[in-house]
Amino acid sequence: MASETIYRTDQYYQAIIQIRPKDKEILAYVRKQVKKKGAEISKEVFHKYGIDVYVTDQKVARNIGQRLKKAFKGELKITKKIFSRDRQTSRDIYRGTILFRRIKEESS
Repeated sequence: MASETIYRTDQYYQAIIQIRPKDKEILAYVRKQVKKKGAEISKEVFHKYGIDVYVTDQKVARNIGQRLKKAFKGELKITKKIFSRDRQTSRDIYRGTILFRRIKEESS
């Protein structure tokens, strides 16, 4: 599955999709959606508590976050922080963070 995903050789990214806790099914879904939307994955970082997917398009990442919430039951948090300032337009440039935390289903 990873060979089908488009990866960038440089480390450019506009947003991070954080998947908590680790879930291969959600990771495969994110990879598929990124490819479908025409964006690229800069890198994937595996932590003991989850996975960070660095995406080159912030709008695509936000859209994927909304789709994750619909497809899998869970909590979605979208934040942004100032990364830089455009020298020509003097506008702030933001990098987004999309956190998806899957809710564990309780068994009766």
